Amino acid sequence: MRKLLLAVTALMITFAAKAQVESHVRWSYAAKKTSATEAVVLIKATIDHGWHIYSQTVKEGGPVKTSFTFAPSKEYSIVGTPSEPKPITRFEKVFNMNVGYFENSVVFQQKIKLKSVKASAVKGKLEFMTCNDSKCLPPDEVEFSIPLGK
Repeated sequence: MRKLLLAVTALMITFAAKAQVESHVRWSYAAKKTSATEAVVLIKATIDHGWHIYSQTVKEGGPVKTSFTFAPSKEYSIVGTPSEPKPITRFEKVFNMNVGYFENSVVFQQKIKLKSVKASAVKGKLEFMTCNDSKCLPPDEVEFSIPLGK
């Protein structure tokens, strides 16, 4: 009986692994100090061929736009909003509107003001939605912690 239970458990784990969420975007991070009191955080999306993610400026009623939430900290403060390059813009029938999006890769940049020389990392999360010409995946959230270095 115990062997049967182990076999069933192993099968369930195998099926669960195959049912994992489809992902077509990989995120990477870096930070660059621009002075003793300022830095720029770089958040890069590398997007599989044929897929895209949306700009931060998509209007309401469209797809889920890429957005960033930075954790409050006594070590740093956020200056303005994340910047992005000019997106590709096209009319998407499914949303009945023009939308801005990025293919292949995109780097978002966020300026920060350092309140402490001991500031160690910028933390937060990002939300995005990935689509191709035939389907969209559910929106996804990714937490990040970006070391500031010395």
